[in-house]
Amino acid sequence: MQKLIAIVNVIAWAGFWSFGYLALSAQVENTGQMITAAILAAFGGGVGMLAYLWLVRHTETTGYAKPANRAIKREDDEIHGEVL
Repeated sequence: MQKLIAIVNVIAWAGFWSFGYLALSAQVENTGQMITAAILAAFGGGVGMLAYLWLVRHTETTGYAKPANRAIKREDDEIHGEVL
């Protein structure tokens, strides 16, 4: 499953960059092409980001990558009074 998600990640980011370039390089008169390419680029970026975040979470849970440092809030760390 993780290999499939990794392949989807690569394809989605490739779509993001290629359609993003097409959206930016389209002629101003050709707004249909520009809007279509921008929508496809946004879709590719969104799918690529979701796939990347899934891969990061998967590698942390399986132990392949060390988990990110996360602070734990304690009850005695509360700030009382005015803070400048």
